[in-house]
Amino acid sequence: MRTHVVDHPLVAHKLTTLRDERTDSPTFRRLADELVTLLAYEATRDVRTEEVAINSPVTRTTGVRLKHPRPLVVPILRAGLGMLEGMVRLLPTAEVGFLGMIRDEETLQASTYATRMPDDLSGRQVYVLDPMLATGGTLVAAIQELIERGADDVTALCLLAAPEGVEVMERELSGTPVTVVTASIDERLDEQGYIVPGLGDAGDRMYGTAG
Repeated sequence: MRTHVVDHPLVAHKLTTLRDERTDSPTFRRLADELVTLLAYEATRDVRTEEVAINSPVTRTTGVRLKHPRPLVVPILRAGLGMLEGMVRLLPTAEVGFLGMIRDEETLQASTYATRMPDDLSGRQVYVLDPMLATGGTLVAAIQELIERGADDVTALCLLAAPEGVEVMERELSGTPVTVVTASIDERLDEQGYIVPGLGDAGDRMYGTAG
């Protein structure tokens, strides 16, 4: 597994405001959207392309376009939805699937309650969206399901990661083609499984505490 921390002043600036407890939900959603687009720029550096011949206003030339099958973007519900627009802004031709997962707050184990994805992901590059890589359980379960469906190139985009979660993913997904792209690897997890210093519960800060 490869982990890439995006080191850029604009990333650090937006992340600082996301961490601030005074940041309201509308501002949080907007900044998360902008931050995801910056992360997506790095995450898609190895997106598969093919050459294509075109006519410019001046001459015949060769360029590139995204290769088929098109990339698949999979937000993990619910908080991953807040990252979707920022991702597809950069990859407008990508297809979108959905994966609903919930974490038991006592055991910290993740379980799947809804899926909407192609059964066969052979040859597909897949981009998984989950704001927080905390214990790692949710992302590991999600990526294992993608690999079972044939995905051979998976990139996870996370606003934040904890060292413990990265370690779990490296152990559980050893030997699989997985990349994690994040704005920061923070200090640690607390006793409740929250990232420290973190930014709190990303879903609640995006959408409130309803439900």
